[in-house]
Amino acid sequence: MPHTAEFDSLVPAVPFSRRGFIVGALGAGFALSVQPVMAQTAISTDSDGLTTGEIKVPAGGGEMPAWRAQPAKGGNFPVILVVQEIFGVHEYIKDVCRRLAKLGYLAIAPELFARQGDPRKIENIQEILNTLVAKVSDAQVLSDLDACAAWAWGHGGNTDRLGITGFCWGGRIAWLYAAHNPRVKAGVAWYGRLVSPANEMNPKHPADIANDLKAPVLGLYGGLDQGIPPDTVEKMEKTLAESKNPASKASSIHLYDNAPHAFHADYRPSYRKEEAEDGWKRLQAWFRKNGV
Repeated sequence: MPHTAEFDSLVPAVPFSRRGFIVGALGAGFALSVQPVMAQTAISTDSDGLTTGEIKVPAGGGEMPAWRAQPAKGGNFPVILVVQEIFGVHEYIKDVCRRLAKLGYLAIAPELFARQGDPRKIENIQEILNTLVAKVSDAQVLSDLDACAAWAWGHGGNTDRLGITGFCWGGRIAWLYAAHNPRVKAGVAWYGRLVSPANEMNPKHPADIANDLKAPVLGLYGGLDQGIPPDTVEKMEKTLAESKNPASKASSIHLYDNAPHAFHADYRPSYRKEEAEDGWKRLQAWFRKNGV
């Protein structure tokens, strides 16, 4: 793929001060705060035929650790940015990358909290929210994802076929990124929060940018999700359907009536096999439909 001036927009120009990276490497296994893992359901995808492992992505403040999986042979792979839950890039997120690589994608999952600390080593979820999540700005996250897309372009990825998917905290980011980067072709947001109070770190939420999407997003939500009220999902769906913006109008939301939050997280009690497998099929069809 030729290097064009348009591609230069992927390389982050950071106009704000950011600290260097505290976390320089990714650990193994699952995050401490989600132990014990539901071993009987946790999916483990092998690396046969794949190139996988930790990479360093040049980003504001230094080098950001990330996990990469892609086919071992060939090139010009479509690129999927994989955005973590609040638990960071642990084994579940790495496995999602391997699953995507088995489908022919170059998948990258950056550790987006690496400047603030390592969520995988914190045992208390509230501590993760207070000490890490609350201190990570959307501007930082979007810029770091741009940096990952730029890295992919130089390492066998075709960023003319760029997609994004995210889970929980990352589901919200998937919506925001689809309104941020004009090169994105499609996004899939798994149970990402749609509304919240605005603050300095999070000035806008998905409901605020519903009419500003640059790529269509598929939202996958659970009807029993206690943290994302059904009325907010319905309101978002109505806004998208009535939008005059083509990408917003082309977006879609699917609600699984009997699924809780985190129904795709196969290592947790919230996992729902039927809904998770259906959502994964919908993800694949959505990316194919939209040129990823």
